[in-house]
Amino acid sequence: MAVRPIIKFPDPLLHTVADPVELFDSDLRNLAGDLIDTMHAAPGIGITGPHIGILKRLVVIQMPPAAKPSIYVNPSIVEASTETIRHTEGSVSMPGVTEDVERHARVRVRYQDLEGKEHFEDAEGLLAVCHQHEIDQLDGLFWTQRLSRLKRDRLIKRYGKVRSS
Repeated sequence: MAVRPIIKFPDPLLHTVADPVELFDSDLRNLAGDLIDTMHAAPGIGITGPHIGILKRLVVIQMPPAAKPSIYVNPSIVEASTETIRHTEGSVSMPGVTEDVERHARVRVRYQDLEGKEHFEDAEGLLAVCHQHEIDQLDGLFWTQRLSRLKRDRLIKRYGKVRSS
């Protein structure tokens, strides 16, 4: 497997909807492996195909202290709680800055594995936040779009300072 270059904000690819995975083959398994290696090198706890410029609906999440990363192909949220939580988020595509984002406290995710078999996962807390964050990315919704205009503008300004230092 290999560490791939990560697309950085404000690249337009980060606002592009990813295509569904239709072919479950060795190329998909290799891409998942590259995502794992790239996420570890970033470092991060989640990454998607679009983060490395591959517009496919593929997500990898590794929640400490999980022994190994979880791979989600074509994930979608099928249920979400009305209760919300706020959590500090950031992105491998916008390193060095974070901000609090409000999300559903619990979600149910439908996804496929690398063989194409369908699964469901119930998540709460940080894992629920990660699912929503990464699925937003697959839908072309970069995490900063979940912020108020004022918070987003301030965050982008901070990111500009971080990048130039």
